[in-house]
Amino acid sequence: MRPLIVLILSALLLGCGSEEFNDLRDFVANSGVGLRGKIEPPPEVKPYEYFAYANDADLPNPFEPREEEMKVGGANQPQLDRPKEALEEYPLDSLKMVGYLFQKGIGYAVIRANDGKLHRVKPGNYMGMDFGLIQIVNETEIFVKEMVQDSTGVWSERVSSLQMQLLE
Repeated sequence: MRPLIVLILSALLLGCGSEEFNDLRDFVANSGVGLRGKIEPPPEVKPYEYFAYANDADLPNPFEPREEEMKVGGANQPQLDRPKEALEEYPLDSLKMVGYLFQKGIGYAVIRANDGKLHRVKPGNYMGMDFGLIQIVNETEIFVKEMVQDSTGVWSERVSSLQMQLLE
């Protein structure tokens, strides 16, 4: 029985040697013909040019911290010497408008600070840590003009608002 199996397997293997994939074999054999690998030469290395930083030169030393001139004041500088109000201890985004009152012709907003305390504010009061002056108070929103200082010391104006939120 063993010789019969060997004979059948040999016949099957002879059938695999057909001319079916000759075009593929030719392509693989000839695909590298005429190609020559060429490596570009490395770029020329330029010699290091030494530069001495002299103390008397007009160039700043890059290894020393820069002393930038701070611009103090400006047209938008807030009043820094006035007494701080209670809501200026909190960041503006931590304060929530939770109510509105109208008494004696003046609209007041009820503000809840992040410590849970309630505060009553009207236009002219300050809130937030960026010198936020309350401009407008209505039934649904408070508009605050903040004064922020950039890295050069220049003060600029930014308008923010707080919208009414329901107590949780």
